[in-house]
Amino acid sequence: MPEGDPVTDPVQTPAHDHVGLSDTYASRRYFRKFEGIMGHLARVAGVMEGEASLSRREAEVLTRHLTALTFTFRALSMKYLLTGRDTGRFFGSLTIDNHESGFPAAQELLVMANDAQQAERHLREMPDTDALKRDMLARIIGDLEVPTKLQFALSQRLYYEELSKGNLFWARNDPEAIWLGELDAKRRQYLLHWSVYDSQLNLPVIYLMEVEDTDPTALPRDERRWPEVQAHLMAQSLGGLKLLTIAKGFDEDFDELHPKRLRRFHIGPMYSHAYTRQSGPIRDVLEQAGSAEGEDWALAWTDEVLVSERVRTERAGWFGTNEREIFAIDPLSGGPETGATEQTRAIILPERPYQVLAERDPAGFAQIRKFVVGRSGRVLSYR
Repeated sequence: MPEGDPVTDPVQTPAHDHVGLSDTYASRRYFRKFEGIMGHLARVAGVMEGEASLSRREAEVLTRHLTALTFTFRALSMKYLLTGRDTGRFFGSLTIDNHESGFPAAQELLVMANDAQQAERHLREMPDTDALKRDMLARIIGDLEVPTKLQFALSQRLYYEELSKGNLFWARNDPEAIWLGELDAKRRQYLLHWSVYDSQLNLPVIYLMEVEDTDPTALPRDERRWPEVQAHLMAQSLGGLKLLTIAKGFDEDFDELHPKRLRRFHIGPMYSHAYTRQSGPIRDVLEQAGSAEGEDWALAWTDEVLVSERVRTERAGWFGTNEREIFAIDPLSGGPETGATEQTRAIILPERPYQVLAERDPAGFAQIRKFVVGRSGRVLSYR
């Protein structure tokens, strides 16, 4: 990435600074901000589907992962609802990567996964929501005091209730297969999708792979191949690996599976003048915009695509042959460096920061796509 690039390259590993949000109102504003951003991301996926840059199936899968991410933020907001208040016990504060990512530190998701394993036990041992509310009301009316400890107990119950519902975005979200149809009697087509929370970048990353299966046994029902495929893909889900490396490794390890298209979405970094230490033009744009609460942010979004352009045949044993994919790499668009057929970099931001960005027109932003969120929530696309 050349010096002075306007948006952080998600494939590079920055030096992370972690900070705890120990102030009650700062923590709540942070979660409100992300609740709004997650809603806008679903609309961005809708805009991309309308432009045919996402298929209906891809848009549905992407929205599903973004919804899971929303549920994760909702659970964390319950866990840290009483941050900064005297609850009678120390329970810490949300740790975020405030240097570049703007997202919670990966450790938060690892702890949350451990809490989820014990959620049912905690819920059995805690008073239910109605009982806690009755006790809170009695404390307010009878003792004329703020029932902080009961509020904390209720927030923790709500946290465990969110965990018990499931469908959250975890540090690792194993591959699932969607059947797309039969190309002929011996060839099925699937869309595999999975996601991870990159522990080096503190960013969510979503993968989609279209594969053709020439094995007689359907992939999701294959007790041998399917666990191997899942383990292989999760082991290769590292932000620093090029798509070409991932696809070629998969193609060579599974002779009956043929990856035709691999797509990766990096969600973030999130920039906010109130929470992150940005560098470069984005910092100046957000500072000059002076936006109202909830509109002081910008989110980077990187979409990488690798497509197979043809197939070659190689000998396998004495009489067999295997198909091997030849992937399209465009040298004019930086393909050899990115390991992708195409890479689209975008930024999502509210109207006021976009106006400042357009007025300043900093170098390097001409090739970055802009999704602008209006006050009504409508998302407009500018190239």
